[in-house]
Amino acid sequence: MDVVILYPSGKVSSVQELQLTALGKNISALEVKGNFDDCQQMVKQAFADADLNEQLFLTSANSINVARWLPQQFYYFFAYQQWANKKNLPVIAVPSGNFGNICAGLLAHHSGLPVQHFIAACNANAVVPQYLQTGNYKPATAVATLSNAMDVGSPSNFIRILEIFQQQFLSLKKVMSSSSITDSETIATIKEVYQNNNYLLDPHGAVAFAALQNYLLDKPGTKGMILETAHPVKFYDVVEPIINEKIAMPVAILSLLGKRKKSVVMEAAYKNLKDYLLDKN
Repeated sequence: MDVVILYPSGKVSSVQELQLTALGKNISALEVKGNFDDCQQMVKQAFADADLNEQLFLTSANSINVARWLPQQFYYFFAYQQWANKKNLPVIAVPSGNFGNICAGLLAHHSGLPVQHFIAACNANAVVPQYLQTGNYKPATAVATLSNAMDVGSPSNFIRILEIFQQQFLSLKKVMSSSSITDSETIATIKEVYQNNNYLLDPHGAVAFAALQNYLLDKPGTKGMILETAHPVKFYDVVEPIINEKIAMPVAILSLLGKRKKSVVMEAAYKNLKDYLLDKN
C-alpha cells in the first residue's frame, strides 16, 4: 500500500509537519501551495476521475471516507457510560473543522445515544455558525487560525449532517448549535484552564471548552463535556508561549525531532496530483 499525504504548505505546526513528512518508507508527502479545502478538493477530483481509477485503487483516510469517522461513534457511548448523572444528560462540545467527528456523534444520537445538546465548536471559519443563524449555507475561503486543523471553509461532512436530519433546518437546530471562537479567546482559555485546573488543552480542545463555557453561562445546573483531539505538544510552538513553560515531549515525538522533512511541493491544481500519482504508479 502506498500512502500519499496532501497537506497545506505553511498551515500545519512544525511537529505535525514532521509527522507528515519524516516517516518515509511507503509514505509520501505532497506540500500543496494552498489550504485544507484545496487539498481536499484535489482528492475528491481524484476519486471522480474514471481514467485514474482504472489504473489505481484509491481510498481516503480522512473524513471524506465514512470509514474514518463511523467508528468514532463509540467515543460518545464510552463517554456517556462514564457520565455520573444519567438524569441530567450532557451537552457535548466538539471541535469542528471538516465535521466528521460531530457527524459521528449526531449519528450515535440518532441511533439512541442520550445527549441533551451538541455544540459544533468552530474557530474563525464560521460557515456553519452563520448557517445556523441565517439558514443560508455559504462555503468560504478558509482563514488561518491557531487551531489550524479546523481551518476549513467548505466542510465535507456537513452535507451528511443535513442528510441525517433530512434537510430539516429546525430539527437540526434543536439538537445542534454552533459557535465561533476567536484566537484571543482560545489563548485565554488555554491559560485559564491550565492555571485553574492543571489541565493543558491544545488549541482545538480550547475552542470546544470556550464554546461549552459560553453555552452554559445562562443554563444553571446544566453540565457538559468536550472532545479533546490532540496532544498539546503537536502545537507546542503555540501553547508554550501561552503558559510560559516547556511541554514534555512524548517518546514518539522525540524520535521524529532528528529526522529530515521530505516533501514534494505542488501547486493547488488537480492535474499536478494526477500526474504525480500516475508517475508514481
